[in-house]
Amino acid sequence: MTRFLLLLLLVLCASGAQARDSLLTGTLKTVHDRGTVLIGVRESSIPFSYLNKARQPIGFSVDLCHGIATDIAAALNADLIEADAPAWQKGVRIVYVPVAPDERLPKVASGAIDLECGSTTASADRAKIVAFSPIFFLAGTKLMVPTASGIGSYRDLAGKTVAVSTGTTNAAALKALASRMTPPFTVQETPDLAAAYGLLAAGKAAAFASDDVLLAGMAATHPDGKRFRIVGDYLSYEPYGIAFRRDDPMFADLVKRSFERMASEGTLRALYNRWLTKRLPTGENLSLPISPHLQEMYRALGEPD
Repeated sequence: MTRFLLLLLLVLCASGAQARDSLLTGTLKTVHDRGTVLIGVRESSIPFSYLNKARQPIGFSVDLCHGIATDIAAALNADLIEADAPAWQKGVRIVYVPVAPDERLPKVASGAIDLECGSTTASADRAKIVAFSPIFFLAGTKLMVPTASGIGSYRDLAGKTVAVSTGTTNAAALKALASRMTPPFTVQETPDLAAAYGLLAAGKAAAFASDDVLLAGMAATHPDGKRFRIVGDYLSYEPYGIAFRRDDPMFADLVKRSFERMASEGTLRALYNRWLTKRLPTGENLSLPISPHLQEMYRALGEPD
């Protein structure tokens, strides 16, 4: 190949890359220009997004977001670089951003994070603020109470205090129930799940309301967890999704295709089993088999029979 032809080929390749990059919009363009994908994580949403003993984010949702980040990097024709990788490595770097329940969706909407990877319910009201991935887990609000308390449902809470994490659908459900009781119970909002559990453990709340799977995770990871039990009917139903910015069709398509890829490859089911049926990296085991409803959702995404 002559020097002229080699130079022409290099110019054409560069032009193709520039043309591709010029077509990028929304989150993909932001990630391309910034060189990082910002993943919002929680510190105590076990087993979806929490910190291990080394204070590193781990969990089902974190792994799902890692899968999405892999497809983001592939779409940008770049390597995916882990958060703790050497500075000289080039590509799309993952950056984990801690978020509290009441700030997670505003941070998505403002661009402070690109993906919110926790235990977030995909509801119609929230869909007015952010967009959601396909559903990857189904939970519901229940109560954690001291074993010897005699409390069996929300009907036994009249005049008592219930701890909930602020900015959650659990808090909204409990407030609605409290308003219909005489006397009403008090809904005490806390910054996060750990603080709500702390109120219950200290005897400052008669119950702790949250998603049943999160309550199970809190009990399993605390030495005094056996003092409590999870009771009552479901007070709400909570389908979990990964949140990202609205009105971004290019990115929404990538997230959908990423879930379909993970389902068809068996990754989605493998991650479910890793975090919900097997021993966790921190030593606990929630032993929660997948429900028939969730199995059908995974099949709809392309999971093989």
